[in-house]
Amino acid sequence: MITLHHCPQTRSMRSLWLLHELGIEFEVVKHAFGKNLRDPNYLVHSRAGRVPALEIDGRSIFETGAITEVLCETFSPDALGRPAGHAERAEWLIWVHFSETISQHTAALTQQYVALYDDTMRSPIVMKLEAARLAKCYAAIEARLTDLGTNAQYLLASGFSAADVSVGQAVYMARHFATLDAFPKTSAWYKLISERPAFQASLPKLEERLFQQEFFASW
Repeated sequence: MITLHHCPQTRSMRSLWLLHELGIEFEVVKHAFGKNLRDPNYLVHSRAGRVPALEIDGRSIFETGAITEVLCETFSPDALGRPAGHAERAEWLIWVHFSETISQHTAALTQQYVALYDDTMRSPIVMKLEAARLAKCYAAIEARLTDLGTNAQYLLASGFSAADVSVGQAVYMARHFATLDAFPKTSAWYKLISERPAFQASLPKLEERLFQQEFFASW
């Protein structure tokens, strides 16, 4: 049995979406956003006390990039993954891991808007800088889709892959802090992938949401 340790509206949604795309059997253990992840029983699975953690074949794996690579190599090397030696292997790896570049800026903004509970603790300068950095990440996606040509739908020329899952989940989170209005190709790409049933299945229920509003404007 595969078990995903998951906290709604965090990076673990990336792994949850991928598991739904793979169409394999798995179970989900949901954790609240907080200090419960420091429980010794959970630290066995993720030493840093972060989500996601994946239990598979009697071992535990953490870090979304590693989980993505293991799941694709095991269950879908030629469809959602791109195996070693494939012409698109390097591009697949680049975009799978670029998702973390986006997520680190989103995490900084999540701390400012969600984790810090008093206005005096927040930094308008940090908020504006990190939102601008998200826009630069969007610009990188826009450039990639532009380079692939007018008919490009996904991040790889050969079609949908886990790279779209990884970056798509990061953009889902980032859109709480920076809009896609200035990036038409990225907007069209995001609309396409977010309509996939597996994406919809990975969305949190209303009562599970970490973010209580759709968009947080920069101060």
